[in-house]
Amino acid sequence: MAEKDAALAAAKAEYAHRSKIGGQALIEGVMMKGAFRGAMACRLPNGEIDLETWDLPAEWTTDPKTGEKKLLRPWYTRIPLVRGVYGFFDSAVGGYKCMMKSAEKQMDEEIDSFCKWKKEQKIDKLEEDEQKIRFAEWYRAERKRLDEEKAKEDADYVPLGEPDDDTIARRWDYLVKASEHYDYEEPGKFEQWLDDKLGDKIFGIIMGIAAVLSIVIAFGLFLWLPRFTVGLIKPLTESRIIRSCAEGLVKMAIFIGYMAFTGCMKSVRRTYEYHGAEHKTIACFEAALPLTVENVKKQCRFHPRCGTSFIFLVLIISIFFGCFNPFDIVWQRVLFSLAILPVIMGVSYEVIRYAGRKENILTKILSAPGLWVQRITTREPDASQIECAIAAMTPCIPENLEDDEW
Repeated sequence: MAEKDAALAAAKAEYAHRSKIGGQALIEGVMMKGAFRGAMACRLPNGEIDLETWDLPAEWTTDPKTGEKKLLRPWYTRIPLVRGVYGFFDSAVGGYKCMMKSAEKQMDEEIDSFCKWKKEQKIDKLEEDEQKIRFAEWYRAERKRLDEEKAKEDADYVPLGEPDDDTIARRWDYLVKASEHYDYEEPGKFEQWLDDKLGDKIFGIIMGIAAVLSIVIAFGLFLWLPRFTVGLIKPLTESRIIRSCAEGLVKMAIFIGYMAFTGCMKSVRRTYEYHGAEHKTIACFEAALPLTVENVKKQCRFHPRCGTSFIFLVLIISIFFGCFNPFDIVWQRVLFSLAILPVIMGVSYEVIRYAGRKENILTKILSAPGLWVQRITTREPDASQIECAIAAMTPCIPENLEDDEW
């Protein structure tokens, strides 16, 4: 055991590096993005892992002295401050799209119908042979119904036709297994009405509304509410420094409280567990250890380059910039804060970037607040969640590790 630990320590000292690969927790999954490729791995309702990969745009140039090919990064990813703003919006847009995809993957019309049928017919109370006989009858009728519906929607649709016994047996095994992992809820009258009126469009509409509401809520909670609340306490408004500090503390309290409150919800808690799996997997790769469940489990779930640390750092740095806010009226202070927000994000990114590349007393001090907040936004993952993170991480590792260095 001692020899093994010594070998691992030697490997870490010789090959470990600070990776640029970053990720995000999704709904029952993880997204990773490397230098040339992105990937998302989601645990499907049937327990299988669904993996999607995509290539990232990359341009190459030849070094005139050595003749070696080097990655040519766009100008907006090289200029300090600018690259932080670009990175934030690129991550936000890309992360939102992956989050929507992961949510869609958890919805399965066939499993929904199967669960509804099981519940209505009380199938679980019957003998297994009787269950299979009734399932065969239901599945044939369900297949015919779906064929008729799709034929009406698409004139070129080719009906699947009458299923044979082998097909029915395979679908029975699949749906029984899938329903064990599926969180089925009977739709209400309003949900059924929306589904009848909007059909497949309903999910995109709901997610669009949710995105708008999220922006409005974030604006109200983190821009308007702190300034309005502090403005009501006259002693705090007599000094710009005191007022800025008070508004910053209110924003931090709201942020931490919101994260802690949502973490009590079952679905969000699972997302926090996938967040922990993402961090642990990146840490395992940075330690130059094979990406196995056992190796990943041993890693720390906190990481200095985490998005949570970035947001918390934005809140801290906004206190400093808030000291230069010349306005006293709430709406004017809000507009000023919006105007300088890109600068704050740019500075925060440079700090996170430095902390991700170096390890010293300064970076430990800079990373400490964000790492503390990660105790709320990350949870210890189980083996199945780690498997998802490993599946997402593997395609993102470049052949040449030099392309992955900060």
